[in-house]
Amino acid sequence: MSGHSKWHNIRLRKGAQDAKRGNLFTKLAKEIIMAAKNGGGNPDNNLRLRLSIQKARQYSMPADNIKRSIQRGTGEIEGAAFEELTYEGYGPAGVAVIVEVATDNKNRTVGVIRNLFSRNGGRLGETGSVGYRFRPIGLIVIAKSAVDEDTLFGIALEAGAEDVRSDDENYEIVAQPEDFAAVRQALEEAKLPFVSADFTMEPTDTVHVEAKEDIEQLLRLIERLEEDDDVQNVYANFEMSDEAMEAAAG
Repeated sequence: MSGHSKWHNIRLRKGAQDAKRGNLFTKLAKEIIMAAKNGGGNPDNNLRLRLSIQKARQYSMPADNIKRSIQRGTGEIEGAAFEELTYEGYGPAGVAVIVEVATDNKNRTVGVIRNLFSRNGGRLGETGSVGYRFRPIGLIVIAKSAVDEDTLFGIALEAGAEDVRSDDENYEIVAQPEDFAAVRQALEEAKLPFVSADFTMEPTDTVHVEAKEDIEQLLRLIERLEEDDDVQNVYANFEMSDEAMEAAAG
Protein backbone atom coordinates (compact mmCIF):
# COMPACT_ATOMS: atom_id res chain seq x y z
CA MET A 1 0.00 0.00 0.00
CA SER A 2 1.41 3.40 -0.97
CA GLY A 3 2.32 5.99 1.62
CA HIS A 4 -0.49 8.27 0.54
CA SER A 5 -3.04 5.44 0.81
CA LYS A 6 -1.87 4.64 4.32
CA TRP A 7 -2.10 8.30 5.32
CA HIS A 8 -5.62 8.56 3.91
CA ASN A 9 -6.68 5.46 5.87
CA ILE A 10 -5.20 6.85 9.09
CA ARG A 11 -7.17 10.07 8.66
CA LEU A 12 -10.37 8.13 8.00
CA ARG A 13 -9.82 6.00 11.07
CA LYS A 14 -9.36 9.07 13.22
CA GLY A 15 -12.61 10.58 11.98
CA ALA A 16 -11.25 13.45 9.89
CA GLN A 17 -13.90 12.92 7.23
CA ASP A 18 -16.79 12.84 9.70
CA ALA A 19 -15.65 16.20 11.07
CA LYS A 20 -15.96 17.67 7.56
CA ARG A 21 -19.16 15.96 6.39
CA GLY A 22 -20.46 19.08 4.62
CA ASN A 23 -17.19 19.36 2.70
CA LEU A 24 -17.33 15.65 1.89
CA PHE A 25 -20.88 15.87 0.55
CA THR A 26 -19.81 18.75 -1.73
CA LYS A 27 -17.04 16.59 -3.20
CA LEU A 28 -19.32 13.58 -3.61
CA ALA A 29 -21.96 15.70 -5.34
CA LYS A 30 -19.40 17.10 -7.77
CA GLU A 31 -18.15 13.61 -8.63
CA ILE A 32 -21.71 12.44 -9.34
CA ILE A 33 -22.38 15.56 -11.45
CA MET A 34 -19.26 15.06 -13.54
CA ALA A 35 -19.87 11.32 -13.93
CA ALA A 36 -23.43 11.93 -15.14
CA LYS A 37 -22.32 14.77 -17.40
CA ASN A 38 -19.65 12.68 -19.11
CA GLY A 39 -21.37 9.29 -19.24
CA GLY A 40 -25.12 9.80 -18.84
CA GLY A 41 -27.48 9.46 -15.90
CA ASN A 42 -28.03 5.68 -15.95
CA PRO A 43 -25.65 3.96 -13.51
CA ASP A 44 -26.25 0.60 -15.23
CA ASN A 45 -24.46 1.96 -18.30
CA ASN A 46 -22.04 4.31 -16.54
CA LEU A 47 -19.51 2.63 -14.26
CA ARG A 48 -18.08 5.89 -12.97
CA LEU A 49 -21.55 7.08 -11.96
CA ARG A 50 -22.34 3.74 -10.31
CA LEU A 51 -19.13 3.93 -8.26
CA SER A 52 -19.84 7.55 -7.33
CA ILE A 53 -23.36 6.74 -6.13
CA GLN A 54 -22.14 3.77 -4.11
CA LYS A 55 -19.48 5.92 -2.48
CA ALA A 56 -22.04 8.60 -1.67
CA ARG A 57 -24.30 6.02 -0.05
CA GLN A 58 -21.36 4.64 1.89
CA TYR A 59 -20.99 8.06 3.52
CA SER A 60 -24.76 8.38 4.12
CA MET A 61 -25.32 11.14 1.59
CA PRO A 62 -29.12 11.73 1.39
CA ALA A 63 -30.87 10.12 -1.59
CA ASP A 64 -32.36 13.47 -2.65
CA ASN A 65 -28.87 14.97 -2.87
CA ILE A 66 -27.73 12.08 -5.06
CA LYS A 67 -30.78 12.44 -7.34
CA ARG A 68 -30.30 16.21 -7.72
CA SER A 69 -26.61 15.74 -8.48
CA ILE A 70 -27.42 13.29 -11.28
CA GLN A 71 -30.03 15.68 -12.68
CA ARG A 72 -27.54 18.56 -12.61
CA GLY A 73 -25.05 16.42 -14.48
CA THR A 74 -27.52 15.46 -17.20
CA GLY A 75 -28.84 19.03 -17.45
CA GLU A 76 -32.34 18.23 -16.16
CA ILE A 77 -31.95 20.95 -13.54
CA GLU A 78 -29.73 24.02 -13.59
CA GLY A 79 -26.56 24.44 -11.60
CA ALA A 80 -22.98 25.66 -11.78
CA ALA A 81 -20.97 24.36 -14.73
CA PHE A 82 -18.00 22.45 -13.37
CA GLU A 83 -14.77 21.78 -15.24
CA GLU A 84 -12.41 18.91 -14.42
CA LEU A 85 -8.73 19.88 -14.27
CA THR A 86 -5.51 18.25 -13.12
CA TYR A 87 -2.59 20.09 -11.52
CA GLU A 88 0.88 18.69 -10.95
CA GLY A 89 3.57 19.80 -8.55
CA TYR A 90 6.24 18.95 -6.03
CA GLY A 91 5.95 18.72 -2.28
CA PRO A 92 8.72 18.78 0.34
CA ALA A 93 11.62 16.34 -0.28
CA GLY A 94 10.79 16.30 -4.00
CA VAL A 95 7.60 14.26 -3.60
CA ALA A 96 5.47 14.23 -6.77
CA VAL A 97 1.87 15.38 -6.25
CA ILE A 98 -1.16 15.23 -8.57
CA VAL A 99 -4.28 17.22 -7.71
CA GLU A 100 -7.60 16.56 -9.47
CA VAL A 101 -10.23 19.29 -9.18
CA ALA A 102 -13.78 20.05 -10.27
CA THR A 103 -14.32 23.80 -10.35
CA ASP A 104 -16.66 26.48 -11.68
CA ASN A 105 -13.87 29.08 -11.53
CA LYS A 106 -10.52 27.95 -12.94
CA ASN A 107 -8.70 31.19 -12.12
CA ARG A 108 -9.74 31.05 -8.47
CA THR A 109 -8.82 27.41 -8.12
CA VAL A 110 -5.35 27.59 -9.67
CA GLY A 111 -4.54 30.52 -7.40
CA VAL A 112 -5.61 28.58 -4.32
CA ILE A 113 -3.70 25.44 -5.37
CA ARG A 114 -0.52 27.42 -6.13
CA ASN A 115 -0.75 29.18 -2.77
CA LEU A 116 -1.23 25.91 -0.86
CA PHE A 117 1.85 24.42 -2.49
CA SER A 118 4.05 27.47 -1.82
CA ARG A 119 2.90 27.87 1.80
CA ASN A 120 3.63 24.22 2.62
CA GLY A 121 7.10 23.68 1.21
CA GLY A 122 6.14 22.77 -2.35
CA ARG A 123 5.67 24.33 -5.77
CA LEU A 124 3.14 23.99 -8.53
CA GLY A 125 4.64 22.53 -11.72
CA GLU A 126 3.78 22.44 -15.39
CA THR A 127 1.42 19.93 -16.97
CA GLY A 128 3.33 16.69 -17.43
CA SER A 129 5.99 17.51 -14.85
CA VAL A 130 5.12 14.57 -12.58
CA GLY A 131 2.22 12.76 -14.28
CA TYR A 132 4.57 10.22 -15.86
CA ARG A 133 5.41 8.99 -12.36
CA PHE A 134 1.88 7.62 -11.85
CA ARG A 135 -0.37 5.13 -13.63
CA PRO A 136 -4.17 4.78 -13.60
CA ILE A 137 -5.56 1.63 -11.98
CA GLY A 138 -8.76 0.23 -10.56
CA LEU A 139 -8.41 -0.54 -6.86
CA ILE A 140 -10.72 -2.64 -4.67
CA VAL A 141 -10.10 -2.94 -0.94
CA ILE A 142 -11.55 -5.87 1.04
CA ALA A 143 -11.13 -6.51 4.76
CA LYS A 144 -9.08 -9.59 5.62
CA SER A 145 -11.85 -10.72 7.94
CA ALA A 146 -14.19 -11.11 4.95
CA VAL A 147 -12.35 -13.83 3.01
CA ASP A 148 -9.28 -16.05 3.11
CA GLU A 149 -6.35 -15.17 0.88
CA ASP A 150 -6.42 -18.25 -1.36
CA THR A 151 -10.11 -17.83 -2.17
CA LEU A 152 -9.67 -14.13 -2.96
CA PHE A 153 -6.64 -14.79 -5.16
CA GLY A 154 -8.53 -17.37 -7.17
CA ILE A 155 -11.57 -15.18 -7.80
CA ALA A 156 -9.65 -11.97 -8.50
CA LEU A 157 -6.96 -13.36 -10.79
CA GLU A 158 -9.39 -15.49 -12.77
CA ALA A 159 -11.50 -12.37 -13.39
CA GLY A 160 -8.49 -10.50 -14.76
CA ALA A 161 -6.96 -8.74 -11.76
CA GLU A 162 -3.33 -7.73 -12.11
CA ASP A 163 -2.35 -8.32 -8.49
CA VAL A 164 -3.62 -8.92 -4.95
CA ARG A 165 -1.68 -7.23 -2.15
CA SER A 166 -2.24 -6.94 1.58
CA ASP A 167 -1.40 -5.02 4.73
CA ASP A 168 -2.28 -5.79 8.35
CA GLU A 169 -6.03 -5.20 7.88
CA ASN A 170 -6.98 -5.33 4.20
CA TYR A 171 -6.44 -6.88 0.79
CA GLU A 172 -5.92 -4.61 -2.22
CA ILE A 173 -7.04 -5.96 -5.58
CA VAL A 174 -5.37 -4.10 -8.45
CA ALA A 175 -6.77 -4.13 -11.98
CA GLN A 176 -6.09 -2.31 -15.20
CA PRO A 177 -8.87 0.26 -15.82
CA GLU A 178 -10.29 -1.77 -18.72
CA ASP A 179 -10.50 -4.90 -16.50
CA PHE A 180 -11.86 -3.16 -13.41
CA ALA A 181 -15.57 -3.70 -14.13
CA ALA A 182 -15.14 -7.45 -14.71
CA VAL A 183 -13.05 -7.91 -11.56
CA ARG A 184 -15.50 -5.91 -9.49
CA GLN A 185 -18.44 -7.92 -10.82
CA ALA A 186 -16.74 -11.23 -10.01
CA LEU A 187 -16.07 -10.12 -6.45
CA GLU A 188 -19.64 -8.85 -6.07
CA GLU A 189 -21.01 -12.16 -7.32
CA ALA A 190 -18.89 -13.89 -4.67
CA LYS A 191 -20.72 -11.65 -2.16
CA LEU A 192 -17.51 -10.11 -0.83
CA PRO A 193 -18.09 -6.75 0.92
CA PHE A 194 -15.86 -3.87 -0.22
CA VAL A 195 -14.17 -1.34 2.00
CA SER A 196 -13.80 0.74 -1.16
CA ALA A 197 -13.73 0.32 -4.94
CA ASP A 198 -12.62 3.09 -7.24
CA PHE A 199 -10.31 4.27 -9.98
CA THR A 200 -7.12 5.84 -8.68
CA MET A 201 -3.56 6.83 -9.61
CA GLU A 202 -0.70 4.66 -8.35
CA PRO A 203 2.90 5.89 -8.22
CA THR A 204 5.38 4.00 -10.38
CA ASP A 205 8.26 5.19 -8.19
CA THR A 206 8.36 6.51 -4.64
CA VAL A 207 10.30 8.99 -2.52
CA HIS A 208 11.12 7.95 1.03
CA VAL A 209 10.67 10.90 3.38
CA GLU A 210 12.59 10.77 6.66
CA ALA A 211 13.23 14.29 7.98
CA LYS A 212 10.66 15.32 10.58
CA GLU A 213 10.22 18.79 9.07
CA ASP A 214 9.63 17.34 5.58
CA ILE A 215 7.12 14.82 6.95
CA GLU A 216 5.14 17.47 8.78
CA GLN A 217 5.14 19.88 5.82
CA LEU A 218 4.22 17.21 3.31
CA LEU A 219 1.31 15.79 5.28
CA ARG A 220 0.09 19.30 6.03
CA LEU A 221 0.19 20.11 2.30
CA ILE A 222 -1.86 17.03 1.45
CA GLU A 223 -4.38 17.76 4.21
CA ARG A 224 -4.82 21.37 3.10
CA LEU A 225 -5.29 20.31 -0.52
CA GLU A 226 -7.83 17.62 0.39
CA GLU A 227 -9.78 20.10 2.54
CA ASP A 228 -10.37 22.49 -0.37
CA ASP A 229 -13.90 22.22 -1.80
CA ASP A 230 -12.69 22.19 -5.40
CA VAL A 231 -10.20 19.35 -4.88
CA GLN A 232 -11.57 15.89 -5.65
CA ASN A 233 -8.44 13.73 -5.33
CA VAL A 234 -4.81 14.09 -4.30
CA TYR A 235 -2.13 11.54 -5.19
CA ALA A 236 1.48 11.59 -3.98
CA ASN A 237 4.41 9.20 -4.37
CA PHE A 238 5.86 9.31 -0.86
CA GLU A 239 6.78 6.54 1.53
CA MET A 240 7.47 6.97 5.25
CA SER A 241 7.36 4.86 8.37
CA ASP A 242 4.00 4.01 9.90
CA GLU A 243 5.26 5.46 13.17
CA ALA A 244 5.93 8.81 11.52
CA MET A 245 2.43 8.88 10.01
CA GLU A 246 0.73 7.99 13.27
CA ALA A 247 2.74 10.62 15.10
CA ALA A 248 1.76 13.26 12.53
CA ALA A 249 -1.90 12.22 12.67
CA GLY A 250 -1.84 12.45 16.44
